[in-house]
Amino acid sequence: MDEWVMERYELAKERIAQIPDEKMAEEPYCDFFTKEAMFLQQVIHVMDHGIAGKNLEELQEQNHELYQDILPENYENSYGNPAYAQKMLGEYGKVFTFLYTELHGTIAYAFEKKAWDLTVVLELFLEIYSAFTQEEIPAEKQVKEILVSYVNDYCQDMVENRIREAIDPENNFVVEMIMDSDLSDLSYLYQSGEYVSENELKTAEFMNSLSQREIDEMARTYTEGYRMGFITGRKDITKKKTVNIRYHLGFERMVKAAVLQFREMGLQTVIYRHALHAVNRRNQFRNGFTGGIANPQFDYDHRQDSALFLDPDFVKRKLRAMQTSYEKYRELAEVHGGPACIDTFGENPFSPVSKPEAYALSEAQQKLQTELDNESGQIVNRYIKGDERSFTIIAYPVPEIGGNYEEIFREIVKINTLDYEKYQRIQQYLIDALDEGASVHVLGKGENRTDLRVMLHHLNDPAKETNFENCVADCNIPVGEVFTSPSLTGTTGVLHVTGVYLNELYYRDLCLTLTDGMITAYDCANFEKEEDNRTYIEENLLYHHRTLPIGEFAIGTNTTAYVMAEQYSIAGKLPILIAEKMGPHFAMGDTCYAWAEDSPMYNPDGKEVIARENEVSAKRKEDPSKAYFGCHTDITIPYRELQSVAVEKADGTTIPLIEEGRFVLPGTEELNEPFG
Repeated sequence: MDEWVMERYELAKERIAQIPDEKMAEEPYCDFFTKEAMFLQQVIHVMDHGIAGKNLEELQEQNHELYQDILPENYENSYGNPAYAQKMLGEYGKVFTFLYTELHGTIAYAFEKKAWDLTVVLELFLEIYSAFTQEEIPAEKQVKEILVSYVNDYCQDMVENRIREAIDPENNFVVEMIMDSDLSDLSYLYQSGEYVSENELKTAEFMNSLSQREIDEMARTYTEGYRMGFITGRKDITKKKTVNIRYHLGFERMVKAAVLQFREMGLQTVIYRHALHAVNRRNQFRNGFTGGIANPQFDYDHRQDSALFLDPDFVKRKLRAMQTSYEKYRELAEVHGGPACIDTFGENPFSPVSKPEAYALSEAQQKLQTELDNESGQIVNRYIKGDERSFTIIAYPVPEIGGNYEEIFREIVKINTLDYEKYQRIQQYLIDALDEGASVHVLGKGENRTDLRVMLHHLNDPAKETNFENCVADCNIPVGEVFTSPSLTGTTGVLHVTGVYLNELYYRDLCLTLTDGMITAYDCANFEKEEDNRTYIEENLLYHHRTLPIGEFAIGTNTTAYVMAEQYSIAGKLPILIAEKMGPHFAMGDTCYAWAEDSPMYNPDGKEVIARENEVSAKRKEDPSKAYFGCHTDITIPYRELQSVAVEKADGTTIPLIEEGRFVLPGTEELNEPFG
C-alpha cells in the first residue's frame, strides 16, 4: 500500500507543479487554483525535504509563509474567508472555501510524513481543478458531489486513523518530537508544523528559564492528579497501559517530565493532533495537541463545514467506521486510561463575527449531529469504559495575558499546589450543611439578576449518604469546590452573569431561565439583533439542542485564585477550570457522572455520593440517546456579583453559606482570609 500511495503522490505533485504556469482554468477560478497550487508546492517541499539545516530565522519565515494567508491582516482577501470566497467566486464560494480548509490541513501531514493523508487531499484538488479546465465548467452541484464523495469514500480510513492515534503509543509523532529534541534550542517548535506565535515562543523561553526541579514539580502536580483520580474514584490504574496528553505547543519541558513520570506509573503516552480532515473536525474547538491559532475567526468560520455533507447516510457511515475501528483496536482501547490535559489561558479576547456566507447546519442537520454525538459517545464508552477510566486537567497562562506574565505564571503554580487537606476539611463543613437541605437558593446582587432555587436529592440515610462531592486537586486542578447533580424537578429561576468566557467565547449579559431544571429561555447582549444573540447561544452553548438540563451545581471555594485574578485584572481571561472554583457555578448539559452513574462514588469521610444522576440521565436505561447531550458547560457567578447562597431546609429554616460575597458558615471563615 505504501508503494502504491507514493506512486500516487509522485503523480499528484508532478501535476500540481504545472498548474501555476498553464492557466487552463478561466477566471475567476484560475486565481484560486494558481494560489492554492503554489501553496501546495510549499507543502510538498516540506514533505520531500523536511526542515533539516534551517536556522531559527529561516524556520520562522517558513512558518509565516505557510500560514500567512489566514492571518488577520490578510484574511479579508483570503479564500479561507467565506465572505471573500463568495464575493470572488459567487455560487461556488462555499464549496471552494471548504476545499481551501481541507487543503490547508496538509501542512501537518507534510511535517508528519503522512503520505496517504496528503495524497488524498492533493488528488481531491486535482479532480476539481480538472473539472474546471474542461470546455464547460461544472455546476456548483457537481463540485459539491465531488467533495461529498471524497468525505464518504475516505470516512472509514480517516476515522480509523484518528481512533488509532488516540490510543496507540506506537509511531507517536509528537511524543517522539518531545523526547528526541533538544528543548533548549527553540528551533524544535517548528518541527510539528503548527503555527508558532509569540505565545508559543515566549512560553518555551520561560519554560527554559525554570530549573529542572521546578519543571518536575509542575509535572508531578499534574501526573499525581491523574493518579489520584483513579484512587478517589476507586478505579484500578494498574489495568491501564496508556494515557493521552493534550497540551499546547511551548510546554514541552513540562510534558517531557510528565511522560517520564507516567512511565514510572506503568503508562505510555499518546499524543494526537487536533483534527484536520473534515470527517473528524467538530466545531471550532481543538481537541488534542495544538500550536498557536493563526486566526480564531478562520476556525469559527469553518466550525460547521460539515453542513456540506452531513446527512443520514454519513451519520450511519461514520458510526459504522467508529464501531469497526474500536473493535479492531479493542485491546488498545481496553487499557487506555483517559486524557491528561494541560489547558492554557490569557489569549486576547475573541468575539466572533457570524457570517451568512459560511456553512451552517440546518435544523435537520442539527438533529443529525446530536444523534451522531450521542451514538458516538455510546460507542466510545463501550470500549473505553467510563467506570474504568479517569482524567486530569490543569491550566497555565500564556504570555499574551500581559506584562506580568512570569509573575502571574508563578502565582498560578502556587494556586495549583494549594493545601488540599485544608480545603478538604473546610469543604466538609459546607457539605454537612448542604446535606441538611432540600434546596439551595442563590441570589445575585447589583447588576447580577440571578435568582435561582436548586433542588437537592433526598438522602435516605444521611449517616452514610451525601449529595455533594468533596473535590480537591485530583482530576480537577486546582482545589476548591463541592458539587452535585441537582434534582431537576423544582429547580427553577434565572441564572445571569454580566460577562463570562465559555469555551474561549465571550458572552455579555448571559441570561438563562430554568424551569424544572431545563433551559426554557435564553439571551445575551453580544449582538444588536436578538436573533443573532439567540443563534450564538444555540450554536455555542446549547450545541443545537432545543434545551439542556442543569447537570451540576457547585460552590467554588478557591478565594485565593479569585483575589489573584482581581489583583492582576485577569478574571475575564481565566479558564473555566479555575473560574469555576471562584464562586457558585452551574453546568448546562450532562452531569459530572455521565456514563458512570452506576459506579459508586465516595467522599473521604466514607459517605457515598448518591446524586450521580437526574431525571434526564436516568433515561439511559431505556434510551441513552435521550439521556446524554455530549456537552457540559460551567457558568460561574463571581463572588463580587453574589448576594447570598443559603441552604433551605424542609422545615422552612435556612442555613446561610455566603452573604455579600463572603463565607459565613461556621468552619469556613478561613476562606475569607485572602480577601484581607
